[in-house]
Formats: sequence, structure tokens, C-alpha cells
Amino acid sequence: MRKPLFHIAAVIGLIATALSIPVAAQGEPVRVAEFLAECPISHRLPDDPIVLPNLAGASHMHDFFGNHSTNARSTQQSLEGQTGNCNPAADISSYWVPTLYRDNTAIAPTGVTFYYLGEGVNNPAAIQPTPYGLKIVAGNAKATGDADSIARWSCLHAGHVNPSKNFVTCPAGTMLETYLDFPQCWDGRNLDSADHKSHMSYPVAGGCPSSHPVSVPKLRMVLRYPVNGSTAGLRLASGTGQTMHGDFFNVWPRAEMERRVRNCINVVIKCDHNGNHG
Repeated sequence: MRKPLFHIAAVIGLIATALSIPVAAQGEPVRVAEFLAECPISHRLPDDPIVLPNLAGASHMHDFFGNHSTNARSTQQSLEGQTGNCNPAADISSYWVPTLYRDNTAIAPTGVTFYYLGEGVNNPAAIQPTPYGLKIVAGNAKATGDADSIARWSCLHAGHVNPSKNFVTCPAGTMLETYLDFPQCWDGRNLDSADHKSHMSYPVAGGCPSSHPVSVPKLRMVLRYPVNGSTAGLRLASGTGQTMHGDFFNVWPRAEMERRVRNCINVVIKCDHNGNHG
């Protein structure tokens, strides 16, 4: 009597397991150029070490993520060797955004993810590691309307609510979400600039302009706030939702950044927090 095929397959599987022989390779990796860090809020200060360096208390209130030590006096040297709260722990970079309030009560985001992506340029194989010590600002803290804002607000798990550059009304059971895409074309020379933006540029038609020829991973900040229902009383420390902006001070260890760009971004593979896949 012939044994059922599933029975034979099971026996083969057991033998292979006992002999540590792989029966089949794991599934193909997800073909998305991405690695990420998740960093909850670390602390809150009216400081901005990029725009207002060495001026403690001179800024509107910011929520800081990642490096525990960030304050108005932070420099590349002061951030090095400190601890952070990111997953992976290797990322001790500093990230910050204006604090969200309802009336005068601060609301902390409950989910904060920083994606490093290969999208935005046509040739992810040419993307280079984000330079150590690079400072980037995205968004416009002084925006007065949609035209001068790159903010994007939407509702988590409520795709039927159209996104907006200002706060949106989210249904019960959902959360207010915002994401901010940083420029990913670098001039190849300067880690900062007088206006904190001129050394970086957004891609044009899938490529970096000749003035900013070096493509680096696109940083996307995604923040989720425990807010739904009416937007009455909602404001950012900088103003309306249109003024949403973010700052990034890169102190990823060089080898970790280089490995992730090489193994995830350049070859278009979705990696986990540790920069691995499969």
C-alpha cells in the first residue's frame, strides 16, 4: 500500500531537521529598499541645537527622540558615545519635532518610526551612506498655509480620510498620524549650511541635481499620536499643523550605516531593526 505523499514529506522533513539539512530556502526577501529605527520620545526641551545652537530655552518646545543627551549645546562630539532609546540601540542619532498640544496639554506620540528608504531616486544602487555628523531640517516651522508646507497629516487605519497639510478629524478607534520626508540629495561637501537647508535638496525626476549630486537614503519620520475626533484646540509648538517640521542629527556609527546601505538600500531589500533580512 502506497504511503500518502504528505506522510513521506513529513518523514523527510524530520530526517532533514535531525541532520540539520535545509529542506528549502526561506522565502525571497521583500524587495523594498528599507531599514528603520523606532525611537520613543526621550525628553522634551525648548531647545534646537541645529537652528539655535547654544541658546538653551530659546526655541519653541520640541519632542526629542533617540540620543538621551540632546540639548541646545549638542555637537557631533557631545552626542558620540552617549546612549539612546532607539531600536536598534546602535542608532544614537538625534531626531526632534515640535511638541503637539491640545490647548495647553502636551501630547506625546505613542509610535515613532524613522524609515531609511531607497525610494525617490531611480538608482538605489548608487545611494551612499548618510555622512556622519550630517544635519538636516525638513518642513517649514514658519508656514502660513498649504503652499509653503510639506506637512502631511492622516489617520492610522482610516484610509478613507483624505490626508491634509493641516490636522484631520480621525474616527474613533484610529490615531492621528503624520509623516515627513527629508531631502536626500547632498552637496557632497557641507554637513550643515547657514539656513540649514541649502546643503541638501530633494530629487528631481528621480535623480539628484548637479548641485547636490550625492544621493543618501531618504529619511521618513512617521509619528502617531493618541488623538482622534475633533481637532479643536490642537496646535504644534510652532503653530498650525502646516508648520510640522523635523530635525535630524546623524550619529549612526559609520560601520552600521554603511552596512545597512550596502545590504538593504543598494540591493533593494527590506531589513529588520538590526539591518538583516530573511
